[in-house]
Amino acid sequence: MSATPSSITPSVPSPSSFRGRIGCDARSGHYPVPRRYRLHLSPACPHCLRIAVTHSLLGLQDVLPVVHLPAVPDGPDGGHAALRPLYEASAHHYAGPAAAPVLSDDWTGRIVSTYTPDILRDLALHFGGQGRGRVVLHPPGTETGAEAVERLCETVGEAAQSAGRPGGDAAARETSLGSLIGALGSLEELLGFRLWVLGDEPTAADALLWVTLVRLDTVDRWHLDAAAVHRIAVHPRLWAYARRLAGHRAFGPHLDLDGIARRHHARCRGLEAAGAAVQILDWAAHVPGGNPSRPD
Repeated sequence: MSATPSSITPSVPSPSSFRGRIGCDARSGHYPVPRRYRLHLSPACPHCLRIAVTHSLLGLQDVLPVVHLPAVPDGPDGGHAALRPLYEASAHHYAGPAAAPVLSDDWTGRIVSTYTPDILRDLALHFGGQGRGRVVLHPPGTETGAEAVERLCETVGEAAQSAGRPGGDAAARETSLGSLIGALGSLEELLGFRLWVLGDEPTAADALLWVTLVRLDTVDRWHLDAAAVHRIAVHPRLWAYARRLAGHRAFGPHLDLDGIARRHHARCRGLEAAGAAVQILDWAAHVPGGNPSRPD
């Protein structure tokens, strides 16, 4: 027997379940029109920082406006108060946090997507030709290399958190540190003598790798001992690459160092370790203008 409308309990989506896509077919509803959509980003969040870098690489400042959110979410639910109306308009009785990033549709007043990989892909595929940038972020023939970089960056993030987790088994932490150092070594080899991780031009993999390195030095380092940080720092090509990109107009200007620190300390319940005092890069010294965070 079919359910009557009154017997159906509406599902309440989590932030990651807003998975609308931009498409070229007008019948899809979300087709790429300049200034129809809006990004809501807090660059202190690594997902938002990666989207912000991609947005700048593609030169979309005049095509897809960005709304900047506070580094530390200010809503009572742990989300951003400014995003609450969008979430409530997009899902009846939405009760989760109003989290960033968000790609919204000004025509409908609703959320298209909160899922970072889909947002990144749609920016590159459907808006890349509309912006001022001439960058091809997913060039043909780089798929295998891009997947390898993604796997290594995932290993860096997961292993760094495990290696810095207080308590537990010291042997397990050492194993995690070994995985972290191994992944960094592989990335060091990938760079070789290249300017960019997959060749002579920036790609989506560079946005991911740079944000991974930013997080490693500005967040994960706080929970590692000094010896571990010294082992991480001994990758000269990798950190020279990170330093050079900090001075690039599509990367460094989005780096909100103060916001990253405030966001981390507002959320973190772990213990500070000796590595907190051993900064790998002086990021602010290489960012144009010192430490700007909102270039668009």
